[in-house]
Amino acid sequence: MNKNIRLDVTKAAQFLSADALKAFEPRVKAAQKALEEGTCPGNDFLGWLHLASSITPEHLADLKETARVLRENCDTIVVAGIGGSYLGARSVIEALSNSFEWLTNDGKNPVMLYAGNNIGEDYLYELIEYLKGRKFGIINISKSGTTTETALAFRLLRKQCEEQRGVEMAPKGIVAVTDAVKGAARITANTEGYKSFIIPDNVGGRFSVLTPVGLLPIACAGFDIEALVKGAADMEKLTAPEVPFDQNPAEQYAAVRNALYETGKKIEILVNFQPKLHYMNEWWKQLYGESEGKDLKGIFPAAVDFTTDLHSMGQWIQQGERTVFETVISVENAEHKVLFPHDDENLDGLNFLEGKRVDEVNKMAELGTQLAHVDGGVPNMRVCVDRLDEYQLGQLIYFFERACGISGLLLEVNPFNQPGVEAYKKNMFALLGKPGYEAESEAIKARL
Repeated sequence: MNKNIRLDVTKAAQFLSADALKAFEPRVKAAQKALEEGTCPGNDFLGWLHLASSITPEHLADLKETARVLRENCDTIVVAGIGGSYLGARSVIEALSNSFEWLTNDGKNPVMLYAGNNIGEDYLYELIEYLKGRKFGIINISKSGTTTETALAFRLLRKQCEEQRGVEMAPKGIVAVTDAVKGAARITANTEGYKSFIIPDNVGGRFSVLTPVGLLPIACAGFDIEALVKGAADMEKLTAPEVPFDQNPAEQYAAVRNALYETGKKIEILVNFQPKLHYMNEWWKQLYGESEGKDLKGIFPAAVDFTTDLHSMGQWIQQGERTVFETVISVENAEHKVLFPHDDENLDGLNFLEGKRVDEVNKMAELGTQLAHVDGGVPNMRVCVDRLDEYQLGQLIYFFERACGISGLLLEVNPFNQPGVEAYKKNMFALLGKPGYEAESEAIKARL
């Protein structure tokens, strides 16, 4: 039986007054009620809330069959998307994959690559060069089809796919995940006959991991999307409004981080001790940064990979400005066993560790870091995950999503919009001279 993830807030709560968390209970329950009843700001984007429990077996079967066809016809699959259109899928795929999959790939699974997440000319050139001679497919993820980064990548990749596989065969290797009826990507999919899946109108990009945006690439990579969804659905129950405050991990997490914020802790650092979780950190940064960073408010989401970053950022965390707190994703069981070896000369003085599992050494590093940082004035929360599998990751994703919705409402912002994201696009189009932006173009050039 899979264990549930657990939240330990004891080494964060000690930095708060005795009744601080209890005082948050009515505010948290009010936020939960507003989410459930759809009375909160951004209520047209609450489709994620009960998504996991509403996904049908038929929908999962369709996704799995599409993934099977892509896997059979492609040695490489490029996921074209940016932000929420790729981070969720990549976070799960990299958490579950062999760390050296890209070097040791034996053909059992396609090589998973990512594009449309930058405008780096060298990156695109190198990707195009790599794909020459390969049977590659594309999952184009874009609601509008007009996001510059993704649209550019898809133009290039589609052209190359048609040239290499033929205009007739190329559509068999291209899948569109887009709007149901409108937008450039939808029109292209309908015109070219691409298999397509719908991005629900009421699910924002950063909450879209459990839609085809995330599920299709994860299935293509060879992982169990049913277990992922089951984990999320079970966490949905464990974080429901009727669960008592002191037993509800999402409510506790939201309450603690906001209580710390009100005491001047403005930066949250998400910590992992497993390299495979790097992109989970990146997904989490978007989830919380884009949800909470508005109206001149918001906890700044930072992230580090320990023990690696202990040797770069550890000094600042230990003795820098006391405006930070940490949340650690702690993985309790490694998948493989490596023992600390004996060395006859023992020049490094580490023979005392002989025969111990490397994971035990990592765990002691985690515990030692926690105690040092707490002693240094850094509140510390732990999210305990039994192991890195699909079920546990599904739980983790939904836990962070639910807590994010609650936390944003505690901050009194709309957690589900992102008006600031559009400002750079407007400036970029004006500088590039996009038709329709003539007035903006003149105005911005006068500032240069």
